[in-house]
Amino acid sequence: MVSYVTLGSLRVSRFILGSNPFSGFSHQSPAVDLEMKRYYTTERIKQTMREAEELGVNTLIARTDFHVMRFLLEYWDQDGQIQWFAQTCPEVGDHVTCINRAASGGAKACHIHGGVMDYLLAQGRLDEIPPMIDLIHQKGMLAGIAGHNPEVFLWAEDVRLDVDYYMCSYYNSAHRDQRAEHVPGMEEWFLEEDRVIMAQVIQTLSKPVVHYKIMAAGRNEPQEAFAFAARHMRPADMVCVGVYTKDAPQMLRQDLELFETALARQMKQTVEGR
Repeated sequence: MVSYVTLGSLRVSRFILGSNPFSGFSHQSPAVDLEMKRYYTTERIKQTMREAEELGVNTLIARTDFHVMRFLLEYWDQDGQIQWFAQTCPEVGDHVTCINRAASGGAKACHIHGGVMDYLLAQGRLDEIPPMIDLIHQKGMLAGIAGHNPEVFLWAEDVRLDVDYYMCSYYNSAHRDQRAEHVPGMEEWFLEEDRVIMAQVIQTLSKPVVHYKIMAAGRNEPQEAFAFAARHMRPADMVCVGVYTKDAPQMLRQDLELFETALARQMKQTVEGR
């Protein structure tokens, strides 16, 4: 049984399908990036989305680039029903361009890319963001921001940014002080202390949170990763998880089962007062 939350006017599965593997972002190595790109043909992407839909997952988070919009159009034209939460994409356009592309492409929500938020924080340019949140709302979408640096969300709370949700990465895995976008082969690190700090910050936030990078890009053991997320998720929170099924055809079903089991176990322990 898949669990859902209400976000604005939308019904959203608490397990959201991520799309980094579809776009070849492994966060492991350029060789794995290329392997993912070769494996995830448009047809395989659509098959994965159909499987997610059959399992009850109703939301995808994906970039506002032309590759994503191409496979989404095909999927929807073939009666697919998963809704798109769009992520701005610094490689293919500025804030306004990406927001307009998300709206014209049928997105139900749009959030500012996490690397962009980290970069703007480092550059002292976060004052660019409130007008963009207003624009997202004007376009009829729910609005959010993503980030790897917890300070991004503390800033948002301090200025009372009018967002509907946050995207909180468990790992501050690369410095984005000089450029916002991910560069294939760039040095990355996944530190337990970062996961703990972000989990603590999440408890203080006033908006629903999508927990992401909970697997540390394949480095964490899945059962432990879902158990940790379940312990730190509030009732309106969600997780975003990408899957790479080349060597694990049942990964999506197994991850969903692990997540829902962890949620149920955590709920039982909460009720019992443990």
